[in-house]
Amino acid sequence: MAHHALSSQESYNPNHLLDILLGKMQLKNDAALSRLLEVAPPVISKIRHHRLPVGASLLIRMHEVTGMSIRDLRDLMGDRRTKYRLSDAQGRPKPEEKAAQQAAAAAAQQAQQKTEGNYTH
Repeated sequence: MAHHALSSQESYNPNHLLDILLGKMQLKNDAALSRLLEVAPPVISKIRHHRLPVGASLLIRMHEVTGMSIRDLRDLMGDRRTKYRLSDAQGRPKPEEKAAQQAAAAAAQQAQQKTEGNYTH
């Protein structure tokens, strides 16, 4: 079973958030909630069973349909983080992109050296 980093926090309880949304929106069950949030029913089930975190897009959708602030929604599920960290892999160029960038830089450097060499004569 894959666990996400947030699930290791003792206070993290997405069920509380989902239960509050059911009550606030006067819905009977998770299927009705999934329709309201425009997600497939298994998404709600996976969140309830801690197999899927409440992602940013779902949090934004919850905000849109309830009018509650993102901060309040996060507080309801016990997400008390104040900072967010991107993984080391995010923002890095892919290996093939990095190789292409290095080749382009080398070509530019060679062209510059040739140009400088032409001016010295």
